[in-house]
Amino acid sequence: MLKRVDSGILFMLGAALISALNGALTKILSEDISALEIVFFRNFIGVLIILYTLKHTPANLKGGKFHLLLFRGFLGFSAMILFFYTITVIPLGEAITLNKTSPLFVTVLAYYLLHEHLSRRTMFALFIGFIGVVFITKPLGMSISLAHVLGVLGGFFAAAAYTTIKKIKNIYDSRVIVLSFVSVGTILPCILFLLAPYINTPTSLSFLFPEFIMPQGYRIWLLIAFMALISTLSQWLLTKAYSASNLSIIGVVSYTNIPFAIGFGFLLGDSFPDSLTFIGITLIVIGGILVGIKKKE
Repeated sequence: MLKRVDSGILFMLGAALISALNGALTKILSEDISALEIVFFRNFIGVLIILYTLKHTPANLKGGKFHLLLFRGFLGFSAMILFFYTITVIPLGEAITLNKTSPLFVTVLAYYLLHEHLSRRTMFALFIGFIGVVFITKPLGMSISLAHVLGVLGGFFAAAAYTTIKKIKNIYDSRVIVLSFVSVGTILPCILFLLAPYINTPTSLSFLFPEFIMPQGYRIWLLIAFMALISTLSQWLLTKAYSASNLSIIGVVSYTNIPFAIGFGFLLGDSFPDSLTFIGITLIVIGGILVGIKKKE
């Protein structure tokens, strides 16, 4: 048991670092291509990588519940496009922190869908976490940024995607689960690109229907290939980590991607988080840890 928990921690530490690095690469690429193109190329190359590994070492689990596999792919794509979009318009550390509201949403979903009991401490943890969101978005005296709202929504979709992993982890190879995610994340952007010329969208949703522009230059293609490679590795590590037995410890370790992201963002020119943002980040982390402690007990 201890060995399995330790491996889960290592998987999550690797996923956290790579996730922050992936966010930094997304921010760099967003200067030349749209967020949806980044999602498309990242997932398309991911499909090729996963198919190669499956050809080399076939999956040995029986499968089943194909609808959940596809649903996990849709949720993963929704979380990714919202996450990548927020990275392009707000500081990297803030975008990743808002995405890390997912453990809080997992608890809420468990209450409504699985009828799990919410203790007073858990409710307090949820309250603290969502107050943290308020501190980051700073709504007092100004309109709430749409990007921040979409960042939180991305956290919700990520939570739903993680929940489906627990439903299918024992019947699908982790690579097959990742394949469902990157496959849907390749097909749906193609559909959106095809629809783009025929749909007049409000500015707030224009990131979902951008014009497809083929990337130019070796630098961009090298960055795309590297991002796809490490993103696929991160998804595999994440899937392995969330398939471990002790989710409370894994959930706490996952917050290490926030300081990683703040550091990468600062190196890329993001302003260092102000005091209110730091308070918000701290509250979200505390809320997530308290939720994790509840699950452990």
